[in-house]
Amino acid sequence: MTAPDFVAETPPVSARRRATLYGVVAFSGFVVLIGLLQQLAPGGFDISRLTGGVITFDTMVRIGILTTVVVGLNLLMGYAGQVSLGQAAFFGIGAYVSAILTTRADVLGIGAGLANQWWWPWLLIVGGMALAGGVAYLVGRPILKLHGHYLAMATLGLGIIIVIVFRENFGYSLGSRNITGGFDGLYGVPRLRIGSFDLWPVERYYYLVWLVAIVGIVLALNLVRSRSGRALRALHGNELAAETLGIDTARFKVRVLVISAMYASLAGSLFAHFRVAVSPGPFGFAASLELVVMAAVGGMASVWGAPFGVAAVLVVRELLRTHLGSLVGEAGGQQEVVAFGLMLVLIMIFMPEGVIARLKQATRRWRSE
Repeated sequence: MTAPDFVAETPPVSARRRATLYGVVAFSGFVVLIGLLQQLAPGGFDISRLTGGVITFDTMVRIGILTTVVVGLNLLMGYAGQVSLGQAAFFGIGAYVSAILTTRADVLGIGAGLANQWWWPWLLIVGGMALAGGVAYLVGRPILKLHGHYLAMATLGLGIIIVIVFRENFGYSLGSRNITGGFDGLYGVPRLRIGSFDLWPVERYYYLVWLVAIVGIVLALNLVRSRSGRALRALHGNELAAETLGIDTARFKVRVLVISAMYASLAGSLFAHFRVAVSPGPFGFAASLELVVMAAVGGMASVWGAPFGVAAVLVVRELLRTHLGSLVGEAGGQQEVVAFGLMLVLIMIFMPEGVIARLKQATRRWRSE
C-alpha cells in the first residue's frame, strides 16, 4: 500500500507507542481481573451480584464480541470517513458460514470425518472472514464511489439484501432441507474446542472472546498509526485534497471496507458458537444502527472507544430492562425504547465526541490543575 510523500515517518519507538503498550497491558489486566472476580466470587460477591444482575458473563461476552465489530466499524467510519449502515450484514455472513457448514454439513455433502474434526469450525471462521472480505471487495468499488447520504443508503440496501438472502434460504431449497433455516434460523451450532479441550463453559469463552477483541484492537492501533492510517485520516479530512497529494483514495476505501467486514465476520462466527444458533433478526438494519450508535458513544475516531461504547450501550439497555419496571409502573418494551433513546441523546449532547474523548479532556484538566 503506497502512501503520499508528505506523510512523515513515525519514530520507531515513541512515547505514544509506549503509552499504547501500557494501555493494552492495563486493559488486558482489567479484563482478566473482571473475569476472575466473576468466576471466583471472593467473599461470596461476584460482578453479577455487585451490579444487581445487570452485568453477567453473558453480557461481558456480548460486549467482547461486539467490540470486535465496532473496532472495524471505527476504522471505516471514524478514520476513513465512509458511512456504513449495513455492517451487521457482514456480522451475519460470519455467523451463517459457521452455522451452515457445521449444522448442514451432511446436506452439503461434507463428510462426517471432516465436519467432526475439532479444527473444522476454526477453518470456517477463517473462511467466513474471506467470504465477507470478498463480498466487501466486490461491492466496495461501486458503492464507495458514492458520498454522504447516498453512500449511507447504498450500504443500508446492501445490508437489507444480505438479510433477505438469509431469510429466504438463498432463494432455493436443497432437497427437503432449508439451508439457512429461513425466519427460524439454525440451531445446534457446536461449541468451539481445541483438540479435546472445550472452550466452554462461558467462563472459558469469555477469555477467548476478549483475547480476539484485544488482538483486534492492537492490530487496529498499528494500522491507524502507520502510513496507511495517516492516509486514511487524510482521506477522511478531504478526499479531493488527498487525491491531489497522491493518495489512491478508491483503493484505500475498498481496503478499509474489506478489513472492517473481516472484523465483523470474525465476531459473527464467535457469536454463532456462543449462541449455538443464528437467525436473521440480529443482523438487520436495527443491529447496524445500534453498531453505529456504539461507535459514536465510544468515539468514532478512537479504537479504544469501541469497548467503552459497546459496554455503555449494552449496560444502559440492561439497566433499563431490569430496573425501569420498578421505577415506572407497568413499563413495557416501548417505554424502554423511549428511555434508551433519551439516554443516548443526553450522552451525545454532553459527550459529542464520545466517552474516550471526554475522559481524555478530564484527564488533561486534572493534570493541569
